[in-house]
Amino acid sequence: MNDFFYQQPSLAREEILDVLQLIRSEQVGSVTFFNLVSFYGSVPKAMEAIPELAKRGGRKKPLKLAERKKVEQEYQAVLKFGGTWLKYGDPHYPSLLTAASDAPPVIAVLGNPELLAHPRPVAIVGARNASGNGCSFANKMARELGEQGCCVISGLARGIDTAAHRGALATGTIAVIAGGLDHIYPPENESLYKQIAEQGAIIAEAPFGSSPQARHFPARNRIIAGMSSGTVVMEASRKSGSLITANMALDYGREVFAVPGSPMDPRSEGANSLIKQGAQLTQSAQDVLDNLRAIPVPPLREAEASGYTSAPPSLDDAQYAKHQEVVMQCLSSEPIAIEMLTQ
Repeated sequence: MNDFFYQQPSLAREEILDVLQLIRSEQVGSVTFFNLVSFYGSVPKAMEAIPELAKRGGRKKPLKLAERKKVEQEYQAVLKFGGTWLKYGDPHYPSLLTAASDAPPVIAVLGNPELLAHPRPVAIVGARNASGNGCSFANKMARELGEQGCCVISGLARGIDTAAHRGALATGTIAVIAGGLDHIYPPENESLYKQIAEQGAIIAEAPFGSSPQARHFPARNRIIAGMSSGTVVMEASRKSGSLITANMALDYGREVFAVPGSPMDPRSEGANSLIKQGAQLTQSAQDVLDNLRAIPVPPLREAEASGYTSAPPSLDDAQYAKHQEVVMQCLSSEPIAIEMLTQ
């Protein structure tokens, strides 16, 4: 699969390295990344500005960019592992994900990157400690959605996620994982991980080599919600991470479906609550298909057409001074976060 990457021009390699270096830098998340690039016009210019910008914001020590050598090592490690890189704006970067303001600037992919551009992506998420009936239903729904031309997306977790991936293996499924591309979690899904890599695709935003931490899972969930036209929730408790995914889907303007369960089963409290709040009560794959056909595709961000690494026309001295003055007016004797300055 990495032939896809090797065929890219050397310019693409340098652009990806630039993106990796900025996003791996201290206190730079996805939103800050895009704000910086939008303000300064390109990734290289944003990287040049970060140290001085942080210093003017009241920080005693300037923020350090990620080391280029380490970034290059991560880049090569993914290729050696058999993976590829996709940056925001690339043809196979998930189109629906570009509508999210916190979309990952770059992702590592193992498997078929073309699957990420599938026109009908649907997420299925739910309880890790799912019941036998719940897993059976998730498997059946995923299989039927796949047979009807959808691409099923989930998080490779135990329970509902695992059942959904297995059901959609034959038609292609995408697993979004919380750790680095080389970390299989849970360990018992190693065989499924390999099958998905062969018949579908695996996505990771976290640095290669990093093990999944608690803070990584909400970030993983936003990708699942952001790249899906609809999210199906089943057997989710009130504190389930699946509800985070559902709420993120709503924030992105996507449809949320919920499979009802017994009021006596704590695993169904979250899904039942979603239905009370207006989620589509869902009892079959056909319910999902019927609703998605009636939903307009959310507008994509304009930047995705050309990518964010192409700088706009250069500012003349007067324009640059004007922008500089705006930044200076935001500064005071108190420290200020980069996020506030870029806004």
